[in-house]
Amino acid sequence: MEAQLFDYIRQDAEGASCTAHAWAKVPAPLNPSQRVDLKARAAALLKARNAVLVAHYYVDGDLQDLALETGGIVSDSLEMARFGRDHEAQTLVVAGVRFMGESAKILSPEKRVLMPDLDATCSLDLGCPAEEFAAFCDAHPDRKVVVYANTSAAVKARADWMVTSSCALEIVSHLKAQGEKILWAPDRHLGRYIQEQTGADMLMWNGACIVHDEFKGLELDLLREQHPDAMILVHPESPKNVVDKAHVVGSTSALIKAVVEGRAQEYIVATDNGILHRMRQLAPGKTLIEAPTAGNSATCKSCAHCPWMAMNGLQGIVDCLERGSGEITVDEPVRAKALGCIDRMLDFTAALKAGRLPGFVPNIGAA
Repeated sequence: MEAQLFDYIRQDAEGASCTAHAWAKVPAPLNPSQRVDLKARAAALLKARNAVLVAHYYVDGDLQDLALETGGIVSDSLEMARFGRDHEAQTLVVAGVRFMGESAKILSPEKRVLMPDLDATCSLDLGCPAEEFAAFCDAHPDRKVVVYANTSAAVKARADWMVTSSCALEIVSHLKAQGEKILWAPDRHLGRYIQEQTGADMLMWNGACIVHDEFKGLELDLLREQHPDAMILVHPESPKNVVDKAHVVGSTSALIKAVVEGRAQEYIVATDNGILHRMRQLAPGKTLIEAPTAGNSATCKSCAHCPWMAMNGLQGIVDCLERGSGEITVDEPVRAKALGCIDRMLDFTAALKAGRLPGFVPNIGAA
């Protein structure tokens, strides 16, 4: 079964999807004394405000360390929301991008959810506007709507299922076995990978992550010639000619697990380079090499870092806790509708892990 790709008219470089604004807001580098001072202030504020910090693997290493040092978590997007839901803290500080804060609020409506910068977003989210997506769904009422976690609350509210990169294969396989045709959004690379693995009938939105979309198969071949014994780890949001060269294709948590448990000494990592901080902590004796994102004519050969993730900084943590700025709200009935597709995924994955559904090969983590 061939995947079908739906294309929509994208914003131009002057539109909301331009990354120039994001780079303009990346915090200035801190000197050692500033880092120590801001971490101490942030830790004290988290305790005083009965708050917990949940940080994504792609944000600055100082924020990852602060989360772990203060009883929070460093994880993928789904575990961030799930951890926040189950934690006793009444204020969640989400270091990541906006859809992650929205997911936390959807699962924990009674809690206050703060972010260092509400302008920190995601190209997949920006590239799937809710109104256009709703029209796309309305044009194909015979299909189950499956959306990736990297979408707005409004898009999730239109979906039957939400998936992450660690459970998408199982959920799409389940739907295919039930004879369902699927409308998929927004990442075309992940959708193609899932379609190839499952053979499902999938009509796909044409979105992409600006980081993973830039990995190059040719450059990966050239790097592999220099490191012939290296294991190649690839996130499935990457193009096909990159995914096809991988030894391991998986979610952020699955790639970390591959480094920790792998026997190789060297690893070429094709995902946002923010993940290297945690990989180095968990596997300090291993060599990590960033996968190339550009050719010789470009200004750099490895620039794999989300500009919106880079907008998260220690000063932003302090500011949102001191001022109550950056609060996430998700209005009803959007929140309740979005909760339905998330809960459906959570119930499904819980049943798989408990062995109540057949054919599950356990994975860990999410997008």
